[in-house]
Amino acid sequence: MTTAATPQPRPGPRPAPAGRGHRAGPRPPFALEPTVALALIAVGAVGVLALWWASTPAVVGAAGWLTGVGRITGLLAGYAAPVLLLLMARLPPLERGVGADRLARWHAFGGRWLVAAVSVHVLTVVWGYALTDGRGPVGEGVEVVLHYPEMIKATLGTLLLLGTGAVSARAARRRLSYETWYYLHLATYLAVALAFSHQLATGADLGDGPGRAAWYALYFGTAALLGWYRLARPWLLDRRHRLRVAEIRPESPGVVSLFLTGRRLDELRAESGQFFRLQFQAPGLRWAANPYSLSAPPHPRFLRFTVKDLGGHSAAVAALRPGTPVRAEGPYGAFTGRRLRRRRVLLLGAGVGITPLRALFETLPGELTLVQRARRPEDLLFRAELAEVARRRGAVVHELLGARAEVGDLGAALARLVPGLAEHEVYLCGPEALTGEAVRALRAAGVRPGRIHHESFSL
Repeated sequence: MTTAATPQPRPGPRPAPAGRGHRAGPRPPFALEPTVALALIAVGAVGVLALWWASTPAVVGAAGWLTGVGRITGLLAGYAAPVLLLLMARLPPLERGVGADRLARWHAFGGRWLVAAVSVHVLTVVWGYALTDGRGPVGEGVEVVLHYPEMIKATLGTLLLLGTGAVSARAARRRLSYETWYYLHLATYLAVALAFSHQLATGADLGDGPGRAAWYALYFGTAALLGWYRLARPWLLDRRHRLRVAEIRPESPGVVSLFLTGRRLDELRAESGQFFRLQFQAPGLRWAANPYSLSAPPHPRFLRFTVKDLGGHSAAVAALRPGTPVRAEGPYGAFTGRRLRRRRVLLLGAGVGITPLRALFETLPGELTLVQRARRPEDLLFRAELAEVARRRGAVVHELLGARAEVGDLGAALARLVPGLAEHEVYLCGPEALTGEAVRALRAAGVRPGRIHHESFSL
């Protein structure tokens, strides 16, 4: 165990009284619900289509239809790019109302759509121009790139975007470390900036009036929000709270708990179930901000995170020295007690995914059952802590051990362990394979989709 001389955190988090949930005050203002956020995005897309409609008196012939499709997909791609950046800009109304996991899924889906739209835009515009000019598609493509305004920049931006899409594909993503994927993903900022000047130079659909002004507002507004929430605000919070490593505590082979202390930690208004992106000011770690969940209810004197050695960044965390400064972004996520609507609650987790559930188990109100899934007993985390919290609160803890073939149908196993499973609200966190299997099993057991809350922190 590595321990700082001062300050010394308490040996464990102070438990909440049985039956009382942790609340961080009233719901923050301007929290956008998912339906409202999607409606706003859809309204913007309709407005973009209106720009094309207003600037297109007629569509004539195959060339006209092809270039029309190219203009529409170009406008929609130009609109989607800043929207996708805003989804991951750490905007509090979105993080609190929609939740980081759902935002990440929207971002991933939108990214695939954006790559498809850009591809269609390029192909149909070149093909339509080729029909108009009487050239072949290859010759027309060369002509467009070399002689149209801002097209070299647009071509570079397109290549960067397609390359980022390729490394973000699931098969490629699994082969990359989080840090490598993260830095490659930053190329999208440059791609969007390069494409913006192309849109202004060749986007006749924008006109010279409100459409162009709205385009400027969208892009510069996005840049301002990214600058504030991704750069300036974390720096200001770092200056205010002065987080640093106080203790590294081994939990099990390859797993450690990290205690951070600082100033005015209560002002962070963190809640059980949320996560921070931590940037450790140590060699090899200072340029990556990785997501880590709170593994205990936030305390005015310290924050606890539990980290599993998955290689690279997480392995280096275990070797940090007390006193190491930490820059933290957050708290983020809607995986909290604010989602709770029923008294009977099931917490289902596996691996290091048990960490946010460990904090929720201590603070959620109601009748709680926690099920921890693992292949072997030595893979279980927080056994003693969970047993003590369960004893104090009158809650129930189950350990679901064994390989998938030994456990059998997950839904049937959960039904045996949790009477009245269909009447429970479920908080779920773990590896992607478990999450997908558990969601299917819970829905088959009669749990309504709106009562299944799960969140992963992959972006």
